[in-house]
Amino acid sequence: MRITSDNRFKKLIVIGDRLLIKPSQPDERTASGLYLPPGVQEKEKVQQGYVIKTGPGYAIPMPVDDEPWKNEDEQVKYVPLQAKEGDLAIFLLSGATEVMYEGDRYFIVPQSAILMLEREEEL
Repeated sequence: MRITSDNRFKKLIVIGDRLLIKPSQPDERTASGLYLPPGVQEKEKVQQGYVIKTGPGYAIPMPVDDEPWKNEDEQVKYVPLQAKEGDLAIFLLSGATEVMYEGDRYFIVPQSAILMLEREEEL
């Protein structure tokens, strides 16, 4: 199967409370008009990017007690994450892990490193 832009992320499974984030392109100029070298923005402690995929969330521990009325094939339950695909996330770079996937740069970020989300939703 050939990976296209439509299905290239379908094969990826993000684990637990982590998010796959595509970093947004930093501005090359400051507000006063000075041009910045490429490495300056990458060394900032806080970065931003768009959420591409999210993990299932935090796993809820199963009770230890065996109760006769419970089904044996009960599935693991998760507390869902606040972030959704398409959100603009502002996150701490210290908590992120940089990865390369098909020649593009991404970050795998735990939800605890997310500082703020911007969602394009009409209220």
